[in-house]
Amino acid sequence: MIDRRHIGHTMPAFTVPVEAGRLRFFAKATGQADPVYGDPAAARDAGHRDLPVPPTFLFCLEMDGPNPGAIRELLGLDYRRLLHGEQQFTYHAPACAGDVLRFEQRIEDIYDKKNGALEFVVRSTRVSNQHGALVAELRSVTVQRNG
Repeated sequence: MIDRRHIGHTMPAFTVPVEAGRLRFFAKATGQADPVYGDPAAARDAGHRDLPVPPTFLFCLEMDGPNPGAIRELLGLDYRRLLHGEQQFTYHAPACAGDVLRFEQRIEDIYDKKNGALEFVVRSTRVSNQHGALVAELRSVTVQRNG
């Protein structure tokens, strides 16, 4: 069983720069046809400061932290038995190329279902920009299959 004493645990915050080349690559890979995701002039014409961060790209940036497996290691999760159960994004402000985003991760909950056959870890991440403004809140659920 995953130790519930880790509920409320916060990981060290980290920052990640938002690079235009990565935004273009992600937009192309995910089929974003809107020119605002690849052309800075089109982005500015649409009211953005620069290329905007495409939907779900914050998850990619979160994986750029110093140790993307830190929570898994802390909890002793077996990577071979893990499933990505859920991902949620709540956006508060736009992020664009040139921003530096700060990620603050917290273990919100740990619970089980089916008499422990499935264990769930709920992680929340607060994302703010270089000015301290809240950009987004991320929520993910990892499922560990036991038995």
